[in-house]
This record gives sequence, structure tokens and C-alpha cells, in this order.
Amino acid sequence: MLHIVLVEPEIPQNCGNIARTCAATGSTLHLIRPLGFDISDRAVKRAGLDYWHLVDVRDYENLPDFFRRNPAAAANLWLATTKAPRPYCEAHFTDGCYLFFGKETAGLPLALREQYRDRCLRLPMREEARSLNLSNSVAVIAYEALRQQNFPGLTGRGEMAGS
Repeated sequence: MLHIVLVEPEIPQNCGNIARTCAATGSTLHLIRPLGFDISDRAVKRAGLDYWHLVDVRDYENLPDFFRRNPAAAANLWLATTKAPRPYCEAHFTDGCYLFFGKETAGLPLALREQYRDRCLRLPMREEARSLNLSNSVAVIAYEALRQQNFPGLTGRGEMAGS
């Protein structure tokens, strides 16, 4: 299982897309406040997120609250940041790892990046491009982590495989 950690996400559509990725992969979604949107049952239903019930969503007041409630995370985490020196494909992702992604306008906090400097990864891209969309970044790294683990618990065959 993967843990997707969004630190202070701001855009509800990104969170919705990431929740869908979590639903499809069985990953747990951790949301670190403050959030730029409402995740109440009423708001989720109004947004038409009909797969939200398939996602294990956990909510935290801040990063210290997250690490207090998930002490194992510190030993098995990866941070996605455009500032990292090495690409995500050099990481060795293990079962139960925590993948951290920062808010759309500022990324992950500097103190967190410095504390886990050797666990920072980036998606290679052209220098002229600032970054990928947050939900795309989550999907790329999550599926690489799952690929390295041979897609545990996920079907590797489509309906055309039986023909």
C-alpha cells in the first residue's frame, strides 16, 4: 500500500483527481491543513466525487500532527519537489512508503525538504517548464512506486486479455 501525503493542497480539482488515483490504486490519502477547499461529505457529494467512498482519507491539522500520528512515516518517505537533485526513477520505493507533495503555489516547506534532503525526488522536465500539475505528478510517482512493487493487489489484465 502507498500513502499519498498532500501538504496544504489548494486546488479542489487536483485533490479530486488525486483521490481518484488513490481509489484506483488502494492508496491512503493524507491531507495536511490548511486546505484550500472543503472536504465535508456535503461538499464532496456536491462536487460529484462518486468514488470518494473508495478512498481512505485522513486529515491532519499540520505536519507535526501528521508525524505524531504516523511515526513510521519518517523512516519510509519520499518528497517530490522540483528543487531535488535526483530523478524519481532512482528511488527504491517499498511497501507502505509515504509520498509527499506540496501545495500548488509553493511546493513543500523548506524545513521539511532540508530535514529529508536525501529523500527528495524530482520529475525530469525542460528547464523552461516550472512544474507539472500536482495530480499528474502524484500519478507518475505513485505508479512508479507501484510498478517497483509489481502492482500489489491491482489487476494487471484488461478484459481484452482473455480473447
